[in-house]
Amino acid sequence: MPSPTNRCRRAVVTVCAGGQPRSDHERASQAWVARRLAELAGWEYAGEYDPAHPPALRPYFVPDDTLTAAQAARLGIAGEDDLFGGVVPHAFIASKVITHGLPRECASAPEGWRAELGERLRPVVLDGFSAFCPHSAGSAGRELLARGGAIRLKPAQARGGQGQQRVEHPDHLEQAVAALDLLQLQQHGMVLEQDLVEATTCSVGQVRIAGLVLSYLGTQQQAPDREGLEVYTGSRLQVVTGGYEALEAVAGDALQREALDCARRYDAAVAEVHPGFYASRRNYDVIAGRDARGRWRCGVLEQSWRLGGASPAEVVALDAFLSGRVPRGALTASCHESHDLAHRPPPHAQVHFHDPFARRGPVLKYAVVHGNPP
Repeated sequence: MPSPTNRCRRAVVTVCAGGQPRSDHERASQAWVARRLAELAGWEYAGEYDPAHPPALRPYFVPDDTLTAAQAARLGIAGEDDLFGGVVPHAFIASKVITHGLPRECASAPEGWRAELGERLRPVVLDGFSAFCPHSAGSAGRELLARGGAIRLKPAQARGGQGQQRVEHPDHLEQAVAALDLLQLQQHGMVLEQDLVEATTCSVGQVRIAGLVLSYLGTQQQAPDREGLEVYTGSRLQVVTGGYEALEAVAGDALQREALDCARRYDAAVAEVHPGFYASRRNYDVIAGRDARGRWRCGVLEQSWRLGGASPAEVVALDAFLSGRVPRGALTASCHESHDLAHRPPPHAQVHFHDPFARRGPVLKYAVVHGNPP
């Protein structure tokens, strides 16, 4: 199997940077991605990083979260060639709070907050605000409700739609704000954003590793878990070799073209406003649907500059291109998270988690390249 252009051998290691409890399936996926990246690049897999006993080879990191510049410096990370993920000057830049500006009367903002980013992003996101105190959250929510339609309250650090609340009435808003964890709100913030109906969520992303660039455009799937809650269950991606401009050839309809444009503009705005930001793995969730007045809206919901739900699909696409099983150009790859005990993966799927006894979360996770390349 030909390896990417950077042939200097390295040791691929995982690192827990987020500080939040990780489930068994999250740890398994992180380790699988790191192991497969090592195999594909012709490097070594060295397991979880231990600063007291670093590997003999120069490490390549696969963290579970976006790193701050301070964390990256401690690990010896100097640029995007040193990790599968991203680095930001301040921790809040890695969360969804940067998607929106602050309410007019907001007095609370984290160090490093740049008001101009919210203005730059306004044309490519939905109506919304970020807030770091109950007063700002309440005033932002009331303003959005007055414009018509339901809104969503989103904790800054929640993933996969978890922890969100849909609110339609000011009384319900006040109850929701009163129940917020004050310390979490002050430290991390939250997003209040208009809700859409008849909505589709697209994924636009890019992976860069050892000289190879893949970009993709696709859609996400949701389904009920074993508790009946709607959760993320996978993504289906059109993957191309090259930058975002190469996706223009596979953006087959107006929705995909607009989603691609929104993601590219979001990506460029963050890089310009926060020059200390860099990432080898970028993913943007873009939603399209109708607001309460029936108007078509499209906007970026949030960014992910870390190992994410679509990463297994990114890895099997990388494998297919590097192996020569498909010509350089475009292919379709998908990843799946099943909560169905009877679910069986299709032939040629690469399984990265299977535990039928898992008490919560998916019991099976796998990725596959479609078209069954030989």
